[in-house]
Amino acid sequence: MRRWLFKTEPEAFSWDDLVARGDRGEPWDGVRNHAARNHMRAMAVGDRGFLYHSGAARAVVGVVEVVAEAHPDPTRGDDERWDCVDLRAVAPLPEPVTLAAVKANRALAAMALVRQARLSVQPVAEAEWREVRRMGGLDGEPADGS
Repeated sequence: MRRWLFKTEPEAFSWDDLVARGDRGEPWDGVRNHAARNHMRAMAVGDRGFLYHSGAARAVVGVVEVVAEAHPDPTRGDDERWDCVDLRAVAPLPEPVTLAAVKANRALAAMALVRQARLSVQPVAEAEWREVRRMGGLDGEPADGS
């Protein structure tokens, strides 16, 4: 199982919006960056990720799961280059992990969120996954598939 981070503007689509979609999830559509698209193409059903609120919030707020592998993005129109995956909400972080806290943590210095801040879909290393979960209060929570 691989780990990921998905960035969203909470005013456009938030953690609460994803929770409201239930187990059927939601297509993670509208991504128009080749690297982010390629990351989605590499995902498998069952992969887990963090949902990150960008903008003013700037915090990891929950754990998500890929429920459908890469398929044509329904917002792509005639441009066949763009794919998306479907995500569902798994568990909120009891304590959102802010970007400032991530940057202040030496164990996360190499994290894509720090190095490639603008990339909307990013890989997360296993050690980074465990550290952000710990910081967010999900240490030892088996319900989220760690």
